[in-house]
Amino acid sequence: MNPRARALEVLTLADPAEKALQTRALFESLAAEAIDPHTVLSDPGGLPGRPVRPRLRPARDVPSRSPFTIEGRAALIHSIAHIEFNAINLALDATFRFAGMPVAYYVDWLRVASEEALHFGLLRAHLQSLGFDYGDFDAHDGLWQMAQRTAGDVLARMALVPRTLEARGLDAAPPLQAKFAKAGDQRAVDILAIILRDEVGHVAIGNHWYRWLCRREGFDPLAHYPLLADRYEAPKIRPPFNVEARAAAGFTVEEIAFLSERA
Repeated sequence: MNPRARALEVLTLADPAEKALQTRALFESLAAEAIDPHTVLSDPGGLPGRPVRPRLRPARDVPSRSPFTIEGRAALIHSIAHIEFNAINLALDATFRFAGMPVAYYVDWLRVASEEALHFGLLRAHLQSLGFDYGDFDAHDGLWQMAQRTAGDVLARMALVPRTLEARGLDAAPPLQAKFAKAGDQRAVDILAIILRDEVGHVAIGNHWYRWLCRREGFDPLAHYPLLADRYEAPKIRPPFNVEARAAAGFTVEEIAFLSERA
């Protein structure tokens, strides 16, 4: 089977554990020569497959929690796990949806999906160790909403999901680690270190393919980004920025300065 078609099948799975397991299996058994980049795969509707819980609410209606109680810490870990579950879906979607890209593009996004599945598993196991599970708290759906807006434009998808929304995780990780450390949760600190390490690579992949597509279409990457951000109503990125991580992920000095000016 074309791995892109299999990515779509896995994307439809609703059970989080099964989706994570099948996502990792897909990448571990991947043969790049089996990838057909040209076939256009139809969106079956109802994507992504997801469990009945967590209940999805507008981001403004999801309360922030203190990490200094067990329930508050679990709620915070749950919110990160929800981001990682969405990230599995986003990477699978980027694999099946956009035909006509180089084979390396699909290999990259299947690798990302597998690593996001690992992150979700680590967070869920830690959540369970605290007496809770994925679905026990409300969540929001901002990441997938942007995926829906950019479903017809691979350039916008690369600009606004990995290098905008997911790059916010590079900025958020160190303050979150500090919170968990203060709360005495070293396991959460260690998991976030793994996630931060891998997310640098994921954002770098987004940067690479954004620039590749800009070259193909004749756009200047720095000048074209705000046009896409405005067209697709991307949220404004606010400082402080993790400049070291963003630089490691391929953001240029000019891009980081632009983000600071735009904030």
